[in-house]
Amino acid sequence: MRIAIIGAGIAGLSAAYDLLRAGHTVILLEGDNQTGGLATGFRDERWEWPLEKFYHHLFTSDRSIIGLVEEIGFRDKLFFPRPTTSVVYEDRIVPFDSPLRWITFPGFNLIDVARFGAVSAYLRFTKPWRELEKHTADSWLRRVYGDKIYETTWRPLLIGKFGPYYQEVNMAWMWARLHVRSPRLGYFEGGFQAFVDQLTEVVRGLGGDIRLNCPAERIAPDGQPDGRPDAGGLLVTAGGQTERFDATVVTTSPALLARLTPDLAGDYLRQILALKSMGAVVMTLALKHSLMADSHTYWLNIPATSADKAGGVPFLALVEHTNYIDRRHYGDDHILYCGDYVTPDHPYFTMTQEELERLFVGVLHHFNPDFRPDWVRRSWLFRARYAQPVPGLNHSRAIPDLRTPIPGLYLASMSQVYPWDRGTNYAVEIGRKVAQLLLTDATSLSGRASAA
Repeated sequence: MRIAIIGAGIAGLSAAYDLLRAGHTVILLEGDNQTGGLATGFRDERWEWPLEKFYHHLFTSDRSIIGLVEEIGFRDKLFFPRPTTSVVYEDRIVPFDSPLRWITFPGFNLIDVARFGAVSAYLRFTKPWRELEKHTADSWLRRVYGDKIYETTWRPLLIGKFGPYYQEVNMAWMWARLHVRSPRLGYFEGGFQAFVDQLTEVVRGLGGDIRLNCPAERIAPDGQPDGRPDAGGLLVTAGGQTERFDATVVTTSPALLARLTPDLAGDYLRQILALKSMGAVVMTLALKHSLMADSHTYWLNIPATSADKAGGVPFLALVEHTNYIDRRHYGDDHILYCGDYVTPDHPYFTMTQEELERLFVGVLHHFNPDFRPDWVRRSWLFRARYAQPVPGLNHSRAIPDLRTPIPGLYLASMSQVYPWDRGTNYAVEIGRKVAQLLLTDATSLSGRASAA
């Protein structure tokens, strides 16, 4: 078959890898100037390694991506340091990433520690997600952990992640976050871009045709009853040209699928249009000095107190990448991410880089009183309107099927990896899953095309 894949991110490349190995012709249509999607990197002229536009790491439990890494001969480039994750408590940076640190956390007494440990162990070592999705994380966490622990730890993180939707998110999402986490976090020599480049070259080596700067514009069934030998299949318009394919896999957002496919209708269209998601805004700073050297913190969760995040720190997380990966790979810069999840219509998407830099840099002295704006050597800004699905109650019933109602058209998005959270591991998993589904359907699809 001749197959189009819309999007050359991790999911699209993973699907292409399996489809090409099965002997099919694959064309990947990518609107950006590079492959990798949200895992792509950028590089300053002073750096040895590129850096992710949106901070990334793996867990030791991420079997899908680790398996693919091994298959393409890249396992020797993957390593697992153990960085420090901290929280802000009473204006202090406090490590909070192990049982010992829970015991010594100044916000807990011994009863709190026991309760926190017991509930967290239940979530870590059991799999009750189908029952948990019947409850919001807000109500379940408050009831089971208690008001004090919930208000101190979980509520601020939920608000930071989901803003106005934080009381809608179901508990299965939180379970999945806690169930797979590991203290060691994986990274690639050369960054995630090195993995993307390796996978891209493997796909090309198998015969994959990757067309960059070629955004998809329209997908339509090619069912004209005019007796043409190429009738049937799908017509895909991208980069101003229309071509016929036996099957098409869309690996971008559900909303983009709806815009690309005017013939999509009925319950499936209503289902994908009902899905909610958050966008991501990340400012990366190259600093002359470390912001969080005293605590050696890699990841700092910042508490939010109101759903609109007004009046506090204007972002969710501080990620000092060079407290995780040696700064010698970045020209001795200290790399700091200021990241936030916001609604797709948030002002952060229209503010200039200079405006956001003033806003974000203007609060960094709260984390280190010695900080001065002249520590910033350079900044970069990256934004994505579709970055974090919002799973509501009983979300398993709301997930669109990988097969759309249009024969030969498939959707494989981060909104469908539930109950797991979005990330490169689940991008690999869903990419390979949709490829296997398409291969299962191949006989009927190729038979239809031959008959046409």
